[in-house]
Amino acid sequence: MKITFISFSVLEKGYASALKTLVFPIISALTPKDVKINFIDERVEDLPKTIDSDIIVMTVGTMTSRKARAFALKHKDKIIAVGGPHPTSLPEECLEYADTIFIGDAEGTWPQFIEDAKNGNIKRIYKSSHEVLPIKPDLNFEYFKGKKYSFVGIAQFARGCKYNCEFCFVKVLYPGKVKTKNIDDFVEEVKAMPEKIIFLIDDNLFTDEETTLLLLEKIKPLKKMWHCQVSIDVAQNDKILKAMKDAGFAMIMMGFEATDMDTLKQMNKGANLKLKSYDEAIKNVYKHGLMITAGFVIGYDNDTPQTIRNTFDFAMKHHFTKAFFTMLQPMPGTKLYDRLLEEGRVTPKWWLDNSYQYGECAFDPKNMTREELSVIFGKQLKEYYTFSNIWKRFLKNSQYLPFTRSILFLGEALLYKKHANLNIKLDLE
Repeated sequence: MKITFISFSVLEKGYASALKTLVFPIISALTPKDVKINFIDERVEDLPKTIDSDIIVMTVGTMTSRKARAFALKHKDKIIAVGGPHPTSLPEECLEYADTIFIGDAEGTWPQFIEDAKNGNIKRIYKSSHEVLPIKPDLNFEYFKGKKYSFVGIAQFARGCKYNCEFCFVKVLYPGKVKTKNIDDFVEEVKAMPEKIIFLIDDNLFTDEETTLLLLEKIKPLKKMWHCQVSIDVAQNDKILKAMKDAGFAMIMMGFEATDMDTLKQMNKGANLKLKSYDEAIKNVYKHGLMITAGFVIGYDNDTPQTIRNTFDFAMKHHFTKAFFTMLQPMPGTKLYDRLLEEGRVTPKWWLDNSYQYGECAFDPKNMTREELSVIFGKQLKEYYTFSNIWKRFLKNSQYLPFTRSILFLGEALLYKKHANLNIKLDLE
């Protein structure tokens, strides 16, 4: 039995320096040795014109769902199986073109699928229980070797988030409690990674204080440099911030999302609303020698051209290494999508609209047109990453960061400038 396992690129021409995908080595670890799998990551190689396999499996996100559908229809002579975020949120839609779908994590679906495929009795739906925990991936996975991936490695300790923001897709995928790996397994996994810089792709590193502190203590001897995503309540926890610095964390990404209190309430940003002051929280993170990547969502109901500008000024004032100004995107299954659909302000199933291009606005903002929001968003992103503004932030950061961290700041900002320019091109074409 031969299987081709595909991960699609959101972009047509792939990525210059893509992060490795975690799903491949997880699938490899779950697959018996007598089953041959050909992995294809479209971000680093072209899709083949012909596929010599019995089964085609595709991991599909909302942004690649249209491409996956078209690819499946071209290969009707094969068994088509689809997993990933999109079939987990919209199973019925994916069953329109797939012979079978996976709902939830691979650990709770893939082994049974392989057994059924061997017996010629594949089911239409495989659904994972939320109680199934993440496993250690294949530490000897060969596919990544020789491919043009980023020098930054990726790892994952936990899945899910303790918060439930209106716009966030995470709770659609993981509605229950946060799931964590065995810490010793995770340490063994990271030890085997050749990369010196690791991006911990957990949705939120700060699961709870006890677990987070134990994790940080265990990874400290590994001598890696870490980046991560974490909820903003960590800014009030000196114990964790110190442990992060000691463990080798250089940069943390925190979701500020907005500076307007009414917007934060509409977003249901619980952690942000509990803070007394953004300024004091930021000051405390900087006190521990950590750099900040700030996340902002642009286009909520209270947003105007002026509030969006205020967000930009706030980011410059606090000289964040990077700022992700993300245009609001109503993802299927989220409370945001349901609300905007009820209000008649979002294109129904915008991800299947052939006229939709990645990066476009898919809903009607309250205080501007879709086109106006796109233009404002693009101009703001471009301005934040001009050489002069990068240099201004570098000079401010160098006043408190060690020299090596200051240089890292400069490298991170310049590296992201290319990505930001790509986003602008996509949004304004």
